Amino acid sequence: MYRAAKNFLDRHTEVVELTSDDGGSVAVCPEWQGRVMTSTSGGPDWPSFGFVNRAFIESDARDPRFNNYGGEDRMWLSPEGGQFSLWFKPGDEQTVDNWYTPAALNEGPWELLSQPDEPDCVMATQMELTNASGTRLNLDVARDVRLLYLEDLRERFGDAVAKVAGDKGVKLIAYETANQIINQGPPMSEEAGLVSIWILGMLNAGPQNVVIVPFVPGDAAELGPPIKSDYFGEVPPDRLKLLDEVALFRADGGHRAKIGTSQQRARNLLGSIDFEAEVLTVVNFTMPADPTQHLYLNNQWGGPHAEPYRGDVANSYNDGPNPSGEQLGQFYEIESLSPALALAGGQALAHRHRTMHFHGELAKLDRIARELLGVDLDTVRREMLG
Repeated sequence: MYRAAKNFLDRHTEVVELTSDDGGSVAVCPEWQGRVMTSTSGGPDWPSFGFVNRAFIESDARDPRFNNYGGEDRMWLSPEGGQFSLWFKPGDEQTVDNWYTPAALNEGPWELLSQPDEPDCVMATQMELTNASGTRLNLDVARDVRLLYLEDLRERFGDAVAKVAGDKGVKLIAYETANQIINQGPPMSEEAGLVSIWILGMLNAGPQNVVIVPFVPGDAAELGPPIKSDYFGEVPPDRLKLLDEVALFRADGGHRAKIGTSQQRARNLLGSIDFEAEVLTVVNFTMPADPTQHLYLNNQWGGPHAEPYRGDVANSYNDGPNPSGEQLGQFYEIESLSPALALAGGQALAHRHRTMHFHGELAKLDRIARELLGVDLDTVRREMLG
């Protein structure tokens, strides 16, 4: 329950809570790199949606590989792999043994700029990073968390979605993070390595959880495969199924796998359904009208990549045991990425990531899934859960 999660967080760090008029809440932790840790749609005694890694938090440990507090919206920077990786040192083989989250993304509090009585939670920090090619980066980073309401959904998705979301049988919590980096170093170049904003949402995995990823249909010879699925080896067929315009991906925390949608295939919406808890999550993010005309970083480990600026626009990750048998936690992720830009000194790059949790009867959630994700929930259940 959200009350237990919030009380637990209060004992370990400062929590900024944004609360809607109908009881929905979002818990933000500036000291843990500005994460949105969790949220709820109906009040303290309703479910808590974000993955909170209690064991790691209680240990009071610090892990140079990854301070895995959890959190349903954290800000990282891309790329993770390749010649411009921020996770591997120059010359290191890109394997789990050498994988370290950059200190600038992994530790230290973010400055809280907003006041307790303000509707937004505004935070900022400075970052210095070095990529696998030895390029140094100096960035100012800002992040603004704000609640979204029915009028926001109506403006973005139309009356049909807002009508169902406003039904008395549906509880909604929705928010967006507005994320920005400003280059405070010399001009960036494609040859030395660019960065992009990467938002990752860690949500509680479960046996009846399925991620839904809409994609642009079309000939694979022209557009490439609908889904990239070989990040950590091919995904078993019972865990990933492709329909005409959506991919279904099991999110049970039982098998380590990652999928992505390319610049040719991506839509700016994806989500998940928890059939047991009756919660539909939809993520919407800023994306250029034609992503193929922009640079997206290749996050695949290894390289050097022949095409470092042809990469995924959105991803989903399901946690499970890694090759050493260790597991980060019982969670899955829904992720979005911004394009990369060769930022001049003082130039900014921005990216917005919106998370919406709809909690209610599956028949009502089905109408939202059909409208936004292009698939009915009966099909999702039949294809993935039998």
